[in-house]
Amino acid sequence: MCGIVAAVAERNIVPVLIEGLMKLEYRGYDSAGLALLNPTLTRLRSVGRVAELATQSAGQVAHHGIAHTRWATHGVPSERNAHPHVSEGLAVVHNGIIENYAELKQELAAQGYVFASDTDTEVIAHLVWHTLKSTPDLFEAVRLAKARLIGAYAIAVLQEWDDRIVVARHGAPLLLGLGDDGNYAASDASALLQVTRRMIYLEDGDVAELRRDGVRIVGADGTAAMVPADRPVNESTLSADDVELGEYQHYMQKEIFEQPQALAATLEMIGGAQTLSPNLFGVAAPEMLHGVKSVLILACGTSYHSGLVARYWIEQLAGIPCSVEIASEYRYRISVPDTEQLVVAISQSGETADTLASVKHAKALGMGRTLAICNVAESAIVRECALRFLTRAGPEIGVASTKAFTTQLAALFLLAATLAKQAGRLSPEQEGTHLTALRHLPVAVGKVLALEPEIKVWAARFADKQHALFLGRGHHYPIALEGALKLKEISYIHAEGYPAGELKHGPLALVDRAMPVISIAPNDALLEKLKSNLKEVAARGGELYVFADADSVVDAEEGVHVLRLPEHYGLLSPVLHVVPLQLLSYHAALVKGTDVDKPRNLAKSVTVE
Repeated sequence: MCGIVAAVAERNIVPVLIEGLMKLEYRGYDSAGLALLNPTLTRLRSVGRVAELATQSAGQVAHHGIAHTRWATHGVPSERNAHPHVSEGLAVVHNGIIENYAELKQELAAQGYVFASDTDTEVIAHLVWHTLKSTPDLFEAVRLAKARLIGAYAIAVLQEWDDRIVVARHGAPLLLGLGDDGNYAASDASALLQVTRRMIYLEDGDVAELRRDGVRIVGADGTAAMVPADRPVNESTLSADDVELGEYQHYMQKEIFEQPQALAATLEMIGGAQTLSPNLFGVAAPEMLHGVKSVLILACGTSYHSGLVARYWIEQLAGIPCSVEIASEYRYRISVPDTEQLVVAISQSGETADTLASVKHAKALGMGRTLAICNVAESAIVRECALRFLTRAGPEIGVASTKAFTTQLAALFLLAATLAKQAGRLSPEQEGTHLTALRHLPVAVGKVLALEPEIKVWAARFADKQHALFLGRGHHYPIALEGALKLKEISYIHAEGYPAGELKHGPLALVDRAMPVISIAPNDALLEKLKSNLKEVAARGGELYVFADADSVVDAEEGVHVLRLPEHYGLLSPVLHVVPLQLLSYHAALVKGTDVDKPRNLAKSVTVE
């Protein structure tokens, strides 16, 4: 959550900081600010969009600066709580949460420090300044102060009359950018593509200093890391076009329509394959996946829903038990560890704090068979896990996840089929069928996207709705959950997803003409059961919107609207059926006039608990 950009360069870095913050807007924020050295400290802050900060900073010239977008955790969104926070001639920006800030604040207040905000971050500024009194070197002062912080954080610090910026990280992402005319730091690579593609991903516990002519990194153990020998320099494969809107109105719309390409990229390694190989998940996968008797999936939000779909696939194909846990719950309950169990962590960003902590918890319990399914190669969760599968969805800027979800589903189906093969439950004919279906998936999704005009007509009817119910059965029940999540995230219509068989156990009491009921009706073994559930809704006067397969025998009539997908897709049907739900939510949000890409109160990368 939040975003950091820092720069030390020959050029005027003010435009770099502003453009970097704009590229990080997708992460979610409520205020923004920057601090510049000229050579004394200048601080500018604003509530609202980065555009306001850009106006304030017009005409400013500096060669050292730090900038920040804040998502409120301690203290309401306001200018006084916006970063950077200062102590005398020192400024700090911070992502994360300092868990022992109250104790430190009390200690510093007793030393005479006056707090001007309600944030935990201001503690860092005063603590570093206080440390400088006895250790008059900014780098060492940050190292010593950092040792007293408990929690998750990425910080950037600058001081008047010092030609360095010092950064540090623990549990929150931070990377360095190596430029030709200076050096930079940011929360993710998209903020720095304007100046460099050469990136160093900091490890937990690292402290680094940026100078115009180089960088220095000291690891958690206190030893200096030589760059590039001990810290690999990664050449970013992102392009400027990847993070630009292009012809689309919103990033969410762009990302929905990028799904065929994202799926094709994710499945590229099986493009010409005749068989499934466990090496898809890493060189250690053949040994680590051998003999797996059960699977535990850990995830949050949309990624959790992809895990729920995977449970059906893994149990049906591989014949082994699979449990799916909300990561924030798993780590705080007493569970029974199984050291032979495969632990799968799913995250778009790879920095989701709850998911990362749950993986560490599982490993602490002796569960070392870990697999990350993630969209970011150098992320913390990928580095934490023994195996990895990169979804290659490309940058996902919209807060409401779309292409990350469908590529996660593709990866999870590959995992289910691979486990089935390892267990001797997949014949060569079945293996070939699954590979063919996966290779055709991008084309099939492209056909579904062509339904957008009809979906826009449906979405227009949601303008005055306050509530909606989504129904699905079997492995489409998690798709109903995902459809409900999308609608509530970006249109602010209260929506719930239910297994259709549960209607008569409570939700049917809510059904009336004012609450639309959206149902997924693939032509599978549960279709007749589902049709009975739909009759229950119609009998209570409910307005039904049914997404059916081309051959699903569901007829449109008064109060029952039916939209048919171009083809039935068997086990992979959830990948197709979620796409019209994404489009429905997107166009409903347009009708409602909400901020599609930056829904209120939400952040893209949830790096705090």
